[in-house]
Amino acid sequence: MRRDELNAPERRLWDALPQGHTVALGHGYRRGQDFEPGQVPAPEEPSSEEAVVVRADVVAALLLGAGSDPAPGDRPALRLTGARITGRLDLRFTEILMPVVLTDCRFDEAPLLRGARTREVVMSGCELPGLVADTVQIDARLVLSRCRTTGPLVLDRAQINGDLDLRDAVLTSPGGDAISAVHARVGGDLLCANLAVQGRFRLSGAFVDGEFDLEGASLRNPGGHALDAYHVQVTEDFTFHPGFGAEGRIILSGATVGAAVGFCGARLNNAGDIALEAVDVTVGRNLDLGRGLTVDGGITLDGTHVGTELSLRDAHASHTGGTALSLRAVQARETDLRTRRPIDGVVDARNARLGTLYDDPDTWPADLRLAETTYDALAVPLTAPERVRWIRRTGGGYLPQPYEQLAAAYRRLGHEDEARTVLLAKQRHRRTTLSAHTRAWGHVQDVAVGYGYRPLRAGLWLLALLACGALFFHLHTPPPLEAGKAPDFNAVFYTLDLLVPIITFGQEPAFAPHGTGQWLAYGLIAAGWILATTVTAGVSRAVSRQ
Repeated sequence: MRRDELNAPERRLWDALPQGHTVALGHGYRRGQDFEPGQVPAPEEPSSEEAVVVRADVVAALLLGAGSDPAPGDRPALRLTGARITGRLDLRFTEILMPVVLTDCRFDEAPLLRGARTREVVMSGCELPGLVADTVQIDARLVLSRCRTTGPLVLDRAQINGDLDLRDAVLTSPGGDAISAVHARVGGDLLCANLAVQGRFRLSGAFVDGEFDLEGASLRNPGGHALDAYHVQVTEDFTFHPGFGAEGRIILSGATVGAAVGFCGARLNNAGDIALEAVDVTVGRNLDLGRGLTVDGGITLDGTHVGTELSLRDAHASHTGGTALSLRAVQARETDLRTRRPIDGVVDARNARLGTLYDDPDTWPADLRLAETTYDALAVPLTAPERVRWIRRTGGGYLPQPYEQLAAAYRRLGHEDEARTVLLAKQRHRRTTLSAHTRAWGHVQDVAVGYGYRPLRAGLWLLALLACGALFFHLHTPPPLEAGKAPDFNAVFYTLDLLVPIITFGQEPAFAPHGTGQWLAYGLIAAGWILATTVTAGVSRAVSRQ
């Protein structure tokens, strides 16, 4: 390629390349304008002066060594502003030894950078029908800020040693992949603040050696996956707040995040399905799903491990008729479930390890699953009857473990009476599952000694029966069996002889009541045996549980 074969704008680019000067060819498309998330603004009609054309073949030739040789000390770079680039910019499997900076340019066809190696690529405010850059290697950063694409951005297995900057970009590919960066590696930050995407944002298996920032981004793929970040690895924060919005499913399953994940103030919408799927995620510090998060759809966090705090403080989730929040097998040092209002749907925390649990009776969900759930402490002090009502929100049949876990939590606080109240409630719940005759015996144990968790009740029964018997036999002294040989009658000790089956004061075998007195004696003997049996069973049960 010779210089005399170029048009005027191309000659200016040829001359500016060795020193890396910027060539500004026209005003191009509107810069700095406001537009709705997910919408591509229409370009202004360019005037004849602004319609400055540069051929893609010329750009490729200059990047690959055509043009004037640089003088000693020169720093070649291609910097172009306000151009319309015609034809296809094909740089596949090439090595580009200079930075590329394109501002407010328009491409007629999607550039091809597959397998290329380059120093740095910066496109700001450009309009493209797509960009194919899979397996590209970029020594520094890739910038596509404020760009607008009407086709897919392909970065599969790309290796970018600096930042990947997509801030304020608008990428549209409805029904397909608007961004595909499968197994891409970013050596710096992945900057997506105010990014607007129509279509799927696909990042499965990607690695980000820095921060992944989606603050204010809008991802729209109704009925599909808005963000597929399956098995993504982020060494620092993974942030979706504030102002993040998504329509479609967000997938973080298998992700590893070195610092924190935050959704504060975000809005997730995938009504009737799962809105946030974060199964088996590992978070080094906090997983913050609170402070204004609104979710229309389910949240699934099964198997996720959080290093410090899992928070849904001031969040709201709604998945009517389904599981709104699944915490199965979740592990966290602290868990905050003080949502803005009760979650609409099932909250399933089976087999979870919640550490210190923060909750609020005003926002308890109607259906709470706590089978095999464990926690170290309950941060909000409530009485045992209140906590029993919390446990009984669990759907399904009787489960002993939630009661035993709650009792253990009270014991760790030194509240033994509250622990016994919980265990008594457990026995009463269990009684509803038994056969009729076993339930009858359970009622007897409950009334007599509270299944052993109310031992003073047996003493009160004994005193009441003793008083009744002593009063009756004091007024109706039974005759002796052998006159002259019987000891002096004592109504109190005679009643004790009848009530307590394991001791004797010599009163009961020496006297023989008749009529009503005889039936009362039989009743006192039976009551004594029932009290003795229930006390023994209750004490044995209580001791075995401790």
